[in-house]
Amino acid sequence: MTLVIKVGGRAMRDAFSESAVSDLETVTRHASTVLVHGGGDTVTGIAEKLGIPQKFVTSPEGFRSRYTDAETMQIYTMVMAGKVNKQIVMELLTKKIPAIGLSGLDGGLIRAKRKSRLIVKDERGRRKAIDGGYTGLLTQTDGTLLRTLLDAGYVPVIAPIALGEGDEALNIDGDRTAAHIATAIKADTLLLMTDVPGIRLQSTVSRNLSSGEAKKILPNLGPGMITKVYAAIEAISGGVNRVVVAPGKGPAPYSAALNGETGTLITQ
Repeated sequence: MTLVIKVGGRAMRDAFSESAVSDLETVTRHASTVLVHGGGDTVTGIAEKLGIPQKFVTSPEGFRSRYTDAETMQIYTMVMAGKVNKQIVMELLTKKIPAIGLSGLDGGLIRAKRKSRLIVKDERGRRKAIDGGYTGLLTQTDGTLLRTLLDAGYVPVIAPIALGEGDEALNIDGDRTAAHIATAIKADTLLLMTDVPGIRLQSTVSRNLSSGEAKKILPNLGPGMITKVYAAIEAISGGVNRVVVAPGKGPAPYSAALNGETGTLITQ
């Protein structure tokens, strides 16, 4: 089995606890695995300590994202590809998981087109256009490079930063990066680890959804979940067999999600 796992920033403490990493070691022995990580809260904390306040914007569709100017992009690259990525690699190595830390910049692994502008909602909910900054639209993932690493027995750990057309670093969404990677390497499963039990419809966690049903509920989702569900739909459309949105909390969160014991399963 080929597996792509995205661990969101708010799920990282639980998903990389000692017991969870032991569970991940078991999973990686039976599946060729690529891991994509978040870490936005760490970026925000360090940026603010450096006296650089962070700005977040919301699209008319409800997608919330960091506004990335040139200074923020430098901090984002330093923290995500350096501090966060290498901490995860070291934690995995303690459990003998052969992790290798990368970002989309390494070897031109992930490429994107810089957005010239962003359409966002202002304080009154009105649409307005702003400069795109250093935000990227994913265009290409080098599946051959990832397959080479997987075939050699490594677990690539990837920070969501892309190489732009002008050879600049670009901020890209982690969930959609994971979906793009899953499509590129023809993964069987995409696992999106988060800090909630799954996809809630009203007050109940839905255990199973088709991609068609997932599309219909997009307008009803909050900014934290809408990106994950959109990424799930993209992955299914790209040929991934199933996507699981599941909690990172628990003694064996990866196995529980893959075995259908937790989370929401999305299929074609």
